[in-house]
Amino acid sequence: MRWDGQLLSDAGSGVRALPGLEGVGRTVTTPEFEGITFHEVLCKSALNKLPESSAMPFSWTVNPYRGCTHACTYCFARSSHEYLEFDAGGDFDSQIVVKTNLVPVLKKELRRASWRGEPVALGTNTDPYQRAEGRYRLMPGVIGALAGAGSPISILTKGTLLRRDLPLLTTAATRVPVQLSVSLALLDPELQRSLEPGTPKPEARLELIRAIAEAGFDCHVMVAPVVPYLTDDAASLRALIAALADAGAASASVMALNLTGRYRDWFLGWLSENHPMLVRRYRQLYGSTGRVSADYRTHLRARVTPMLEEFGLLRLEDPYASPPQRVPRAPRVDGSAAPDLQESLF
Repeated sequence: MRWDGQLLSDAGSGVRALPGLEGVGRTVTTPEFEGITFHEVLCKSALNKLPESSAMPFSWTVNPYRGCTHACTYCFARSSHEYLEFDAGGDFDSQIVVKTNLVPVLKKELRRASWRGEPVALGTNTDPYQRAEGRYRLMPGVIGALAGAGSPISILTKGTLLRRDLPLLTTAATRVPVQLSVSLALLDPELQRSLEPGTPKPEARLELIRAIAEAGFDCHVMVAPVVPYLTDDAASLRALIAALADAGAASASVMALNLTGRYRDWFLGWLSENHPMLVRRYRQLYGSTGRVSADYRTHLRARVTPMLEEFGLLRLEDPYASPPQRVPRAPRVDGSAAPDLQESLF
């Protein structure tokens, strides 16, 4: 792997290192996560700066993990695993890099005089609430550090484990803006098991949306990606949008699948195995650029806009356009006390 032979002079123990990481502390397998290998590493930095050319309304991200057990066939982050000399296919799903010292490094970076409480996004690359988070519990420390430093927080996830941290996020929202988004693009359980086999079931993610709304947050939903000829028929889209509204979602962004990176080969391999009759249509629809045609995007927008209006969901072209909500609209319905700021956030 890429960390072979890359030793740091201050490591002191001959621990091999990969770019941006102090070293591999140990490699872990456990029956609880059959087929998964965790590479526990020490990171040099926790905050990732986006390039100046980025159109995102935030400049910083935090990624506790590299690789993702959600195993979504369409995941654009797959190609990033190749930098670590893993492959973008099965390795991305099963070789998970865990930054075990992420929280203390993040706290140190946030204490710098140059830090101005800028917004920080999580879930822009791999999911911070994938199954590994149940083992390593990095997110409570991340949330606490960011809120304590006055930095607005946005989280995008498919992981229902976020429910564990709702009391902490509710407390954090009294200090900084907190935006919570859930990714859910289909309801068909059979297709879900094939397309994204490691993710929580659609019903479980609907319950997550409901829990977020009941905690007082305006939950945004990423209906993405809409997969041409598989999840884009009017009946499926209408049923999904109706279910999102019933669960209490406040807004949604509907986006078609793009295939602009190396993950294109992985997805087309899945398509040829599971839906071979669609391969030719996909090559026509995506051409050489990997971007779905403008006509398709226009047609999809025209189809879903009336549905979103019918069910009272705000449509966001830019999923990050909605201003994060500073204070939840209502107390938790279960009456449980919010965590104390001093104990939980610092």
